[in-house]
Amino acid sequence: MIREAGVAVTVIEALAEACGPENVWEAGPADTVDGVPVGWVVAPGGAAEVAEVLRFAAAEGLSVVPSGAGTKLDWGPPPTHADLLLDLGRIAGVLDFSPAAMTATVAAGTSMRALRAHLLKENCRLPLDVGSPAATLGGVLATNEAGPLRHRFGAPRDLVTGVQVALDEGSLERSVDGFDLARHACGSYGTLGVITEATLRLEPLPAARAWVTRPVTTPREVQQLTEALVASPLDPVAIEADLPGVARGRPAELAALFEGERAVALQRAETAAKLLGGAATVEQLPPAWWGRYPFDADDVALKVWGRPSELFAVVYALRDAAGMPVPVRGSVGLGVAHVALPDTVSPERLDGMLTAARTVLLARGGGGCTLLRAPLDLRELVETHGPEPMSSDAARIKLALDPEDRLSPGRMPDPS
Repeated sequence: MIREAGVAVTVIEALAEACGPENVWEAGPADTVDGVPVGWVVAPGGAAEVAEVLRFAAAEGLSVVPSGAGTKLDWGPPPTHADLLLDLGRIAGVLDFSPAAMTATVAAGTSMRALRAHLLKENCRLPLDVGSPAATLGGVLATNEAGPLRHRFGAPRDLVTGVQVALDEGSLERSVDGFDLARHACGSYGTLGVITEATLRLEPLPAARAWVTRPVTTPREVQQLTEALVASPLDPVAIEADLPGVARGRPAELAALFEGERAVALQRAETAAKLLGGAATVEQLPPAWWGRYPFDADDVALKVWGRPSELFAVVYALRDAAGMPVPVRGSVGLGVAHVALPDTVSPERLDGMLTAARTVLLARGGGGCTLLRAPLDLRELVETHGPEPMSSDAARIKLALDPEDRLSPGRMPDPS
């Protein structure tokens, strides 16, 4: 976008007054949001400065896209336009920690690695073992990102007890009448407001952990073994499967995690190994793929969710539409998985796979299949979120909190 020089100076001067001249710059070629060029980048140093930036943006009619470490800016649809990229990396740190309540209030720009290290000293953890460890807390919450521990502890929506959010007109709010602000902010992809801090429910560190890993041959076998684990009294903390497809050169596996006192965790793992049979083994370390996404940096990525008992049917549908087994990995005990495809996949083939997965899910109790990440030319030719991209409830909240569509315009909330 070409801007008059006088206008550009006015924007930079106003943002510099709010956040300091060293924390504002006119965007360069590298400052994009998933290929969408940005006008200016601003890095506020606190929640009050975020609010001031949003007040200025509202007055000038500028769109704003928040960012933490940028690890998931290419997830979901790109924004239709992005005048200001709001870099939250300076808003970091543990603001409050309550050992008695087992909660912590943390600034949104805090990296997950730094938060993990801080809590480790307190002998506790935030049970969000996400697949993008370089991410910030705000980015994880905004995308509702979760890892294997979601099986026991839930997604961010289940772990956040309160948030502070800067809304479109620049107010800082912890609650909004008629809405569960903390729950709706998680998974909002920055479309409702800018999360500046969150209060989180923590868990004690387990005394011991043990994994049971078993080779599997088919998605149907994964489903049967998963159901056996879920129905047992063994109470696994997580159940994950890795189906690497034909090109990854390793066997498919099912793995379950057990935690607790050392003797209890080990006994449950050994009992689970007997239950699963085959060549199941008990290990003190997770399999190499545990907690990682199946896709690489250049792959097309899908997210699938539905009833756990029906996930295997979706995998078969994807295989049939692709003409071969495709890499799938995820929390099969919850019916959530990610799929990797090469970036050379044709739009027709990709559309066929999305349609096949959505058709099976619709026929088997509901769920969804989202195009999480893909080159822009592919995304423009397929329905990334399905024929009904946003629920009426999500649209109502968006209209109430961001009626001018200034915050991450064109992005979509996570419906899973």
